[in-house]
Amino acid sequence: MPTLLSIGHGYSAQALAPLLLARGWRVIGTTRSADKAERLRAQGIEPMIWEGGDLPLEGVSHVLSSVAPGPEGDPVLAAAGAQLAQAAPQLDWVGYLSTIGVYGDHAGGWVDEATPLTPATQRGQARVEAEAAWGALGASHRLPLHIFRLAGIYGPGRGPFEKLRQGSARRIIKPGQVFSRIHVADIAQVLLASIDRPDPGGVYNVCDDDPAPPEDVISYAAELLGLPQPPAVDFDTADLSPMARSFYGESKRVRNDKIKRDLGVALRYRDYRAGLRALLEQEG
Repeated sequence: MPTLLSIGHGYSAQALAPLLLARGWRVIGTTRSADKAERLRAQGIEPMIWEGGDLPLEGVSHVLSSVAPGPEGDPVLAAAGAQLAQAAPQLDWVGYLSTIGVYGDHAGGWVDEATPLTPATQRGQARVEAEAAWGALGASHRLPLHIFRLAGIYGPGRGPFEKLRQGSARRIIKPGQVFSRIHVADIAQVLLASIDRPDPGGVYNVCDDDPAPPEDVISYAAELLGLPQPPAVDFDTADLSPMARSFYGESKRVRNDKIKRDLGVALRYRDYRAGLRALLEQEG
């Protein structure tokens, strides 16, 4: 039986799991929360409380890590890198979820998988280092590694609708600012396509076809809800957390040709408009 070990079984992995379970796969999901473990069990996933140490790799054919790097580097590699290296011969596919933040700021210009990595934030630099560490493990032990650089994720429970309904949404205006996005369902189908067409060493941007200014997304969501447009606020004077402000320090358009060409992916939601309409229909 094909078996996925999903380390740090988060939002994206939770969208992939039902696709694998429908194929008769076994899915093991690690979490640090006993409450979340019970929710995973109810979804047909075998939960494991994991805070470091050995991983349950016996019988595992596929591994997905959704764990972000910390101040000391990638915690999965720190805890179980040697174990993963030893298990490499039995593994058919390994996936690591990274971020388009590794590219840094390109003043609204286009980037693809061959663009040099010039992160503009500490988070982005940590991701570059984590990618390099996973890549070194893959190269030295023939680990069948695939890296996925995810754009801004939205989907059920993650979108602009709740803030609009609460009246707390704002349109932050920074001329020239664009972000790339991806619906979580499309992340899941990209991962599944890669599992079906493994290419060790492959790196993929995972984003939709329409990088767009953030205020346009808020405006369209308000239209869908039939609500007034939220106030426009100049970025320079906006009351933003340091984390939120740092996101606006990077503006780029991310190409997704590779997932279409190499993996045969046809996006379900090619832009935020299609994705938001589908979310609202699902709510109804």
